[in-house]
Amino acid sequence: MRTLWKLDQPLLLASTSVTRLHLLRSASIPVETKSPDVDERAIEASLQHRNMTPDVVALELASAKGAQVSSQMPDRLIVAADQTLALGAEQFHKPDDADQARAQLQKLSGRTHALHSAVVCYRNGQRLFAHVESAHLTMRKLGPAFMDAYLAAAGDAVTKSVGGYQLEGLGVHLFERVEGDHSTILGLPLLPLLAYLRNAGAVEA
Repeated sequence: MRTLWKLDQPLLLASTSVTRLHLLRSASIPVETKSPDVDERAIEASLQHRNMTPDVVALELASAKGAQVSSQMPDRLIVAADQTLALGAEQFHKPDDADQARAQLQKLSGRTHALHSAVVCYRNGQRLFAHVESAHLTMRKLGPAFMDAYLAAAGDAVTKSVGGYQLEGLGVHLFERVEGDHSTILGLPLLPLLAYLRNAGAVEA
């Protein structure tokens, strides 16, 4: 079967994210995955202590993942990504349980927050490409009855994503306006990545 991919080896995704894997495979990019061995929360805490903005935090986290996997597999073309959610200056993390998810949703209810998604490419330990893209999402005002129903219906999924929602699933019911590229919202700015892969000769131009 003909393909647009031009390299002998598949792209190596420094992540176990099913969503990011699906985005790449939907674009007919052959992908293998390897989980990076980095302490994301320690890196994030250090960056926040230095007053780094959420978009920079996303980029540095993605870079740490890409660099770590590239150090183990230097001959491979690596892609890594990360995403932060910020409401003004406040940055959110994945909730540990339904109570934390409820608290996050109560803060986001009726307000506009930003998702900052970073993507990087590495080979031989060198960062060859880096890009950060942002999307802005306005959550409708959520009443207590709806919140109860949503949390019950979503179940454990509320702990899988920052903000307690997946826009591509049940979380779409939370919003009244979404501004930004869909792949950016899902955590992997696909169009800028594909442009880089074409320029690098990895994908047919």
